[in-house]
Amino acid sequence: MNKLIVRFILIAMALGIILGAGVHHTVTDAKMLTDISGYLSIGTDVFMRLIKMIIGPLVFATLVPGLARIGDSSDIGRVGAKAMAWFISASFISLLLGLLLANLLQPGVGMNLTLPAADAQSGLNTAAFSLKEFITHLVPRSIAEAMAQNEILQIVVFSIFCGTALAGIGPKGEPVVALIESISHMMLKITEFVMWLAPLAVFTAVANIIALKGLGIVITFAKFIGCFYLGIIALWALLIIAGYLVLGRRVFELIRTVKGPFLLSFFTASSEASFPQLLVCLDKFGVKRKISGFVLPLGYSFNLDGTMVYCTFTVLFIAQAYGIDMPLTTQLGMLLMLMVTSKGIAGVPRASLIVIAATLTHFGLPEEGILLVMAIDTFLDMGRSATNSVGNSIACAVVAKWEGALQSSKEAEAELEATNLSLKPTMPEYAVLDREEAMRT
Repeated sequence: MNKLIVRFILIAMALGIILGAGVHHTVTDAKMLTDISGYLSIGTDVFMRLIKMIIGPLVFATLVPGLARIGDSSDIGRVGAKAMAWFISASFISLLLGLLLANLLQPGVGMNLTLPAADAQSGLNTAAFSLKEFITHLVPRSIAEAMAQNEILQIVVFSIFCGTALAGIGPKGEPVVALIESISHMMLKITEFVMWLAPLAVFTAVANIIALKGLGIVITFAKFIGCFYLGIIALWALLIIAGYLVLGRRVFELIRTVKGPFLLSFFTASSEASFPQLLVCLDKFGVKRKISGFVLPLGYSFNLDGTMVYCTFTVLFIAQAYGIDMPLTTQLGMLLMLMVTSKGIAGVPRASLIVIAATLTHFGLPEEGILLVMAIDTFLDMGRSATNSVGNSIACAVVAKWEGALQSSKEAEAELEATNLSLKPTMPEYAVLDREEAMRT
């Protein structure tokens, strides 16, 4: 994402806050406010639809050539094992961090809320996250259905089969790999066009949130929001330290490189929004596409670091708000449960809230307590979505370093320039002859 778009996003955020606050204070009729909110959300909805239009084909078109170029199935298995080792470690640390901060800061203590009525409903389907459902959901019934529903994990599974098969048939599969790579370049060019709408999406998203909730909702839950973002900042520090141990000082260069996708994820409260641009930024940083095209889609299902912090932190906040004591052994059991139930939730609307609600029910806590945080969930989603983008970019760079597939920025820039030159259309020979003939006459 170029610097001009980033500046426009920051300006759009400020204008969105001003407009949203103005609407919230001047419009008192609830129905009219809802109608205005519906119109304000048009820009964000259109932008997110365009992003979702890109993601399915882009994941397939980047993952398949990457796997085909990696080599045999043992190479694919090695890269996948390294990526999953990083993902599992990062998830565990993120969950543990949320648990520790909730115990130390105790954001819910002192609220002394009475238990909600038995018929109170959160409106969330908590039955969707059983282990059986997760395993069966991995395999697509149809790749067309998976593409239509933007089921990233199912697209990844299908792409792994395609990439491994193309690697297995050798030179016979090269024309197919070349075609799919061309589709990848086409989708990235479409991404460039779509990104010019990002400031509009940020403007309407921020204006819509403030218009509906008002700035007062932030003050009401200031302690909870402040403690959560303190945890997010602590997680950023841990991720950067872990990246520094592998990448050295280049980790700071990586953070600067992904600044644009980071801001886009934050202001749109969506990790998906930054996926196409993260691929481009990782290219510029020096991560070879055969690694980023494989690891990044996996990360969007298995490496949601910001969401992990949110899950443990919010469950304990709700328990504290109702004055319910959770022993350490119960908390550790909750952590292990979340390690399993939180996987594969990318792309599911309000998925983190569903996971939290299911966890509350399992441990005898009032499921209706999720209503406490639903009002401010968008503000929290901004932080965890941005953190997911940072965590996945560091994971891709680390795995690339381990695999010897990390170039310097200068090498990556030269390779990208050569690729762009090779993709430029050339004038056919007959057109050159016609032009020369025209000049002679």
